[in-house]
Amino acid sequence: MAQGFGDYYDATAQRPPRKTLLAAIERFAAPGIAVDLGCGDGRDAVELLRRGWRVVAIDAEAEAIARLLARPDLPADAALETHVARFETARWPVCDLVNASFALPLCPPEDFPAVWQGIVDSLRPGGRFAGQLYGERDDWAGNAGIAHHTRAGAEQLLAAFDTELFEEEESDTVTPRGKPKHWHIFHIVARRR
Repeated sequence: MAQGFGDYYDATAQRPPRKTLLAAIERFAAPGIAVDLGCGDGRDAVELLRRGWRVVAIDAEAEAIARLLARPDLPADAALETHVARFETARWPVCDLVNASFALPLCPPEDFPAVWQGIVDSLRPGGRFAGQLYGERDDWAGNAGIAHHTRAGAEQLLAAFDTELFEEEESDTVTPRGKPKHWHIFHIVARRR
């Protein structure tokens, strides 16, 4: 990841919030506290803020946080807290929603179990996880620093949850940086018991 994320942020700047995030927040009766792990330049965080959520946005890249804070669509009265931190060292409050849009695969595999347990432990009963995991047939599975799971392994992670959405996707397209890639993705929304 040494090349930086500036070109990725540029390529995705006009994209809408992730469908998993929208599916999760539509299931809440009222806004609460959300943690946006790997928030990037803020496309999901801004949607949460726009809908009245208090947001803790966390990203390992200082540029991501700077871009989030500079967004012209960032609500003026935003209840936003930001942190530059990696998943394995980040700390966040007890919350109603943990959103990790295409972010958790970037967690080093050896750190993933502790990070996942941190997500589970931080969610109040009735809280939700929304995000993606990579499957074992993804082109990046097995690359250093990339976490991936079998379908059974992904489902096992949700043992403390009621699964509300679990879609498996395989496709051959390009990355936001224009590189060809075979994607194997699990799109997830799950409610903490």
